[in-house]
Amino acid sequence: MTIAGWSMIVLFLALVVLLAKPAGDWMYRLYAPGALPGERALLRLAGVDPKAEQSWVGYAVSLMLFNVAGIVFLFAILKLQAVLPLNPQGFPAVENLLAFNTAVSFVTNTNWQNYGGESTLSHLSQMVGLTVQNFLSAATGIAVAFAFIRGFARKQAAGIGNFWVDVTRVTLYLLLPASIVLALVYVALGVPQTFAASVTATTVEGARQVIALGPVASQLAIKMLGTNGGGFFNANSAHPFENPSAISNFVQMLSILVLGAGLTLTFGKAVGNVRQGWAILVTMLILLVAGIAVTYGAEAAGNPLHHALGVVGGNMEGKEVRFGIAATALFAVITTATSCGAVIGMHDSFMALGGLIPMFNMHLGELVIGGVGSGLYAVLIYAILAVFIAGLMVGRTPEYVGKKIESREMKLSVIAIFVPSLMILGLAAVASVLPAGLAGPLAKGPHGFSEILYAFSSAAANNGSAFGGLTGNTPFYNLLLALGMFVGRFGVILPVLGIAGGLAAKRVIPAGAGSFPTTGGLWIGLLAAVILIVGGLTFMPALVLGPIADQAQIAAGTLQ
Repeated sequence: MTIAGWSMIVLFLALVVLLAKPAGDWMYRLYAPGALPGERALLRLAGVDPKAEQSWVGYAVSLMLFNVAGIVFLFAILKLQAVLPLNPQGFPAVENLLAFNTAVSFVTNTNWQNYGGESTLSHLSQMVGLTVQNFLSAATGIAVAFAFIRGFARKQAAGIGNFWVDVTRVTLYLLLPASIVLALVYVALGVPQTFAASVTATTVEGARQVIALGPVASQLAIKMLGTNGGGFFNANSAHPFENPSAISNFVQMLSILVLGAGLTLTFGKAVGNVRQGWAILVTMLILLVAGIAVTYGAEAAGNPLHHALGVVGGNMEGKEVRFGIAATALFAVITTATSCGAVIGMHDSFMALGGLIPMFNMHLGELVIGGVGSGLYAVLIYAILAVFIAGLMVGRTPEYVGKKIESREMKLSVIAIFVPSLMILGLAAVASVLPAGLAGPLAKGPHGFSEILYAFSSAAANNGSAFGGLTGNTPFYNLLLALGMFVGRFGVILPVLGIAGGLAAKRVIPAGAGSFPTTGGLWIGLLAAVILIVGGLTFMPALVLGPIADQAQIAAGTLQ
């Protein structure tokens, strides 16, 4: 590790904290009642009464109908791309199971890619199909966060907002304008934005090389801001057209975290105590810094087997050589702490402990800052669990920000934590014993199991990054990964909305002498401990079979 590397990391984290407040303030304006310019006319044109409130059931039904329709719409585009316009490369229709996997992937904000973008999808499929869903899936996540916040903030209310209003506001007044600005920044930094199919270049050896082009900057902007992660190119953000320089890399990392960090302060402002939001953000940052330190340290230390052969220095295999170990490690932790999944390095080539942290970030539900919206409601689930434990300790009915936490909230919270865990461990277990699953990983032994475990962790956590080495474009993996993505997304959202509806109907209880404080260092430590313990107890056996066993083999000086 170097001073320069840590200086870059500290500067980055400082800018995230600095940008969190204005982002949180603006999202609070979108969350709060009161019409925005042009909003009322647009909603009424769509047949939506902007003043109409929905119960949690109505909100959930609207959300599910909207997202299922999105899957159908995107599947149709992928199947019809051969006869649709803006297909200068003449790509054929996408194969059925791959089209289904891709449709589920982008609607669930996962962006798992079992295809090479520049060699499979037309410009129309990339723009009208994938990029549109990047906006809508991100807007869905923030809308659910808004509904959950209303559950805590409202007093004996029957409704938790209106899904159609929330999605419209987030898309038009947050994601769209911010993405336009970011796209222009990326174009200025050298990212292409064109309808051309390709450009021909002459290499140093005199050979002619055809390099794919397309509307890259517009998709890049929302894939990062909305923590989607799906790249225009197969190499994702390691491709020089998607990530031309260290400056573009830094801007991309900032855009991944800024909305997730800002939503914590939106929550604090909505419940009337900004310190509540800061307590959550500080907890997230502690876990984030710990993950960065482990990953950066493991990669900077390098492979002891190489050292024994006289090779000195860190592990550069699989790193983005333009940006170095520090930036690659930071990007890996950020992209898996959120639901982004964009990559500039090959996680499969990280050291065992370096690869463990991205995987563990996803096991925690990607609440370390987290995806836009999903990070906030995931950490609030753990806050409910932590305050319940604290209430048992002091012999008082647990409460959080003035709302009693009772059996209904606890049952739904456990479901929200259990469902992704079941998808990850259950599907990984199936893939680890069936021939079709075992045909996927490139490596054998613990590292091969890590490839399988990482894939289903990425799917169920709606991350979308790949460990590398796993052949995922098979009928077996296309179907099982799609199942993991769909259940991992909506198996958490539906219980969250149920909790929101129950909390909104409750009266607010003023804090008393026996109330457990949820803004100080004791609360931050308890919340972080509950997150780590629950994640550790759930996934430790699987991690022992994968990256921990891999690390033990390296320490013992053995090779597979």
